[in-house]
Amino acid sequence: MGSENRGGMGAGPAPDIKGLTTSMRLTRSVTSLALAASSALAMAAFGMSALAQEAAPAPEAAAPAAPSGMSEAVVAIVNDDIISSFDLGQRMRLLMVTSGVQPTKENIPQLQREALRSLVDERLQLQELRKVEKEQKIEIIATPADIDEEIAEIAKGNNMTGPQLVASLAAQGIGPETLRAQLRSEISWQRWIQGRYGSRLRVGADQVKAQQERLEQAAAKPQYQIGEILVDAARVGGMQQAQEGAAQLVQQLQKGAPFPAVARQFSASPTAASGGDAGWISSGEMPPEVDAVLEQLRPGQLSQPIPVKDGVYIIYLREKRTGAAATLISLKQAAVPLPGDAPESAVEAARAKLESLRPKVTGCDNIETAAAGVEGVLAGDLGEAEVQDLAPAFREAAEGLQPGQLSAPIRTPAGLHLIAVCGKRQSGAQIPSATQIENRLFGQQLSMISKRYLRDLRNSATIETR
Repeated sequence: MGSENRGGMGAGPAPDIKGLTTSMRLTRSVTSLALAASSALAMAAFGMSALAQEAAPAPEAAAPAAPSGMSEAVVAIVNDDIISSFDLGQRMRLLMVTSGVQPTKENIPQLQREALRSLVDERLQLQELRKVEKEQKIEIIATPADIDEEIAEIAKGNNMTGPQLVASLAAQGIGPETLRAQLRSEISWQRWIQGRYGSRLRVGADQVKAQQERLEQAAAKPQYQIGEILVDAARVGGMQQAQEGAAQLVQQLQKGAPFPAVARQFSASPTAASGGDAGWISSGEMPPEVDAVLEQLRPGQLSQPIPVKDGVYIIYLREKRTGAAATLISLKQAAVPLPGDAPESAVEAARAKLESLRPKVTGCDNIETAAAGVEGVLAGDLGEAEVQDLAPAFREAAEGLQPGQLSAPIRTPAGLHLIAVCGKRQSGAQIPSATQIENRLFGQQLSMISKRYLRDLRNSATIETR
């Protein structure tokens, strides 16, 4: 008795064919699947010690038969559902095509573990969904029409029709039901998780604010735009297996396997669903072992495997930038022009005009409109500048204001001014908006729920592998 564990790796150059993936799409704005397919690959054996061979594309879109000399055998039983050697071989072929990984003697065991793990997970998901459908008398499992629609969307992203996509996979030895079975499970499980838990999750304003503040503080540190693959030691059978698996993946990536496709299929990181794209990170966000490597990498470089406490990372450094402590501030103003030697009475009259204007101004949105109603007051956009570059009087006022706040009248040689702070940010930083942060946190929570749900199904299931 036993259960296979799923390895984790991945990220890199963009694949040729987009659309196929086993990764969950758990965000508020559900995007289309993304897959990459490489050259035609076929395998002639499924055993742990078997060698992989390239096969010529099949002339017609028929499902491939089991390899010659091998009879179809049972490789796993999930509760009462059987996974055959044919199922496993087909999934391994699909995995290779969608990740761009070339089969070798060394990586066949890794491909087999990943393929078997995904098949076991899908059986557990569909068993659970059928039970829910029966108990609650609802329809959850994707219909043939749902799957046809998804295939059409995937094909459209590759400038193909659905039948052309199916024929292309069939030419590489992958039967249509292999793709349909994968999509059936993915669509159905996503529908169930999002429907059951999506409306219950709440991302609080305090969570969003805390994340924004953390990102703003990190903006002064060196920053790295990375792709990541995490091979989880617990999932692949230990640290030695994780290191060996990561080394094989690095070899495949160096040979041209697309980083995003490899990450989607092999990485244990939450970023696997986005092709391993971790975006911009700052020093201290990754384990110390990874930070040390990032300092040495140049943009465009791929790291060697990086052992950490619970697994092994592979990092692709897309871009790098030094941190900047300078604060950029965008301002608007309402002003009464006055020469530097204007009499005090003129200054006080200008001050009275601006003070009468202040209660009408709610921020940058209406300062110009409000100023237009007061004779002698001019308003305009001052644009964005570093705080340190502002005139001393403006700088002193701006440093003490938050976005949306308005200053008291400020005297300069050019006149009397009210300034409104429209925004502040750290130079060089690309901090996501509040909505983007909220959606990201929402997706992370939903993804975690899905993983825990599936883990519980695994723990309570009877899974026999042979």
